[in-house]
Amino acid sequence: MPLTSSSALTIAAQSAPQIAAQSASEEAGLTGIAGWSVDLMDAIGAPGAGLLVAAENLFPPLPSEIILPLAGFTATQGGFTLWEAIFWTTLGSVVGAMALYGLGAWLGRRRLYLIVDRLPLVDVHDVERTEDWFDKYGPYTIFLGRMVPLFRSLISIPAGVERMPFWFFTGLTTIGSLIWNTIFVVAGWILGANWHLMEQWAGVFSNIVYVVVIVFLLWWVVKRVLKISKGRTDGSREESVEEILERRARKDEQMRHQREEKKAARRAKRA
Repeated sequence: MPLTSSSALTIAAQSAPQIAAQSASEEAGLTGIAGWSVDLMDAIGAPGAGLLVAAENLFPPLPSEIILPLAGFTATQGGFTLWEAIFWTTLGSVVGAMALYGLGAWLGRRRLYLIVDRLPLVDVHDVERTEDWFDKYGPYTIFLGRMVPLFRSLISIPAGVERMPFWFFTGLTTIGSLIWNTIFVVAGWILGANWHLMEQWAGVFSNIVYVVVIVFLLWWVVKRVLKISKGRTDGSREESVEEILERRARKDEQMRHQREEKKAARRAKRA
């Protein structure tokens, strides 16, 4: 008895080899972090790029130098637009920075000083000097730090500790992140399948930063060990943490008054 057309189609479909659908990363030939990132962006679109960048702020080993060009490359595949990629990655950068700012604000100066006071080789006065430097150059540090690997994440913590005005911090972070993210996303969009060329260039820059940081830390540790071994301390341990905190509070109050006086002088000049 001849088979009906529907029966023939059913048998043919059952006998045909099953071909598993390829993921976006498999189609692009990507593995590891790059492959996982492409699959996430393919699954939920541009917000996936934002989630990845936010995670990079909290976990620096997840490199934005890979994520951002990949977001631009993925935009060329039609999943989302270039402008969506820039918007969501910048939003992710800002949200991640806000979380670290909140961590710094929660930590606060008192907790930070008490923790540092218990650490070997580190002196509370080192933190004081860092605070003085941040008081002078904090805004520049926040803005430019968004474009430097490693510091991009860490710089938000001292901003929280110092209680930099939240919206001022957010504005600086947004502008710095927008510039950095746009460069990498647009580069990935232009390069397309050759996005990894941007990763290679950024990798060289990142390695230079890491080497400079490591050399500085080694120099600082050796200098501090030699100083301690020769007994040439600066006497910071003789001053209690509470005394240092009180002195810092007085200095903060003095700086606040100076800022108010400058504002009043500018208003009087305009009047």
